[in-house]
Amino acid sequence: MADTVRRRITAADIAAAAGVSRATVGFVLNNTPGQTISEGTRQRVLAEAARLGYRPHRAAQTLARGRSRIVLFVLPDWPLEHNMRRYLDEAAHVLDEAGFSMVAYTRHLGDRSRPLWESLDPDVVVGFSAFDAGTVKSLRASGITKIFPQPGGRAHLPGLSAGTTLQVRHLHELGHVRLAFAESPDPRLAALNAHRLGTARRTVHDLGLGELSVHSVDYRDGTADQAVGRWHRAGVTAVVAYNDDVAAAVTGAALRSGLSVPGDLSVVGHDDSPLAALFVPALTSVRMNSSGLGRFVAQEALHLADGRPRPSSGADVDVTLVPRDSTAPLGA
Repeated sequence: MADTVRRRITAADIAAAAGVSRATVGFVLNNTPGQTISEGTRQRVLAEAARLGYRPHRAAQTLARGRSRIVLFVLPDWPLEHNMRRYLDEAAHVLDEAGFSMVAYTRHLGDRSRPLWESLDPDVVVGFSAFDAGTVKSLRASGITKIFPQPGGRAHLPGLSAGTTLQVRHLHELGHVRLAFAESPDPRLAALNAHRLGTARRTVHDLGLGELSVHSVDYRDGTADQAVGRWHRAGVTAVVAYNDDVAAAVTGAALRSGLSVPGDLSVVGHDDSPLAALFVPALTSVRMNSSGLGRFVAQEALHLADGRPRPSSGADVDVTLVPRDSTAPLGA
């Protein structure tokens, strides 16, 4: 019976085929500097390696070089929404251009499995915000010292609250004084939801507007219809939505109830997802340059990994409001 398991080709096999020493093969395959190996010998070794189907052993390379060329991104337990995908796509592109692989890893509350960094041996570990003390201890116990943001640092998402401020100010500039905030019902987003709500309340207070009416909105259970009815009876004329999905749920509920958007109720979303432009009426929304953030973080990781220049400036995360059909001046 033919052997169905193919043996891994080793440096010794290449050395025998090329008629050179194993040391010479190692120097050529690892592109070791300072060697006096002739170009003919180097090409012969590379040709035999290709002919035999040699593939480098990742674990052995890591031991030899002390590097895996892997950057591990540890993500919060959030839904993988539009902005997060753009952030990860751009970071992966920058790292790939530099010869590094990106691995994304989501930690869930109550995870029983060993954290991925214990087996992956990444060069750098990147968090969406600064890691807690327990995680830092676990990282360092695994021999990982290159961590971003630095332990004790702050979140590297400068646009965290700027978008919500833009939402409120936009509605205020249109003449709206009775505003509501539509929360996301997803428990995984509780902390971020609370942060945006707190920002909305502070902005409303600073502008001298009335108290912000708050309701959790889920398109699946009727809470959107209940919220819109309550807000309309209370004289609310504009809604700040946690994100575009929530904005679409509010807008749909308003239209089903016979209200006009934006005539009776203006609605502004957040994230400028594809849904915002495709929805009818098109949703006014906040756009954040999450690709710029991904590029910035990847460049910081490369600086930690092998000393490449740090980004010349802070994260390029411009936050802008994109006006569309779902908002209009009060009484228009």
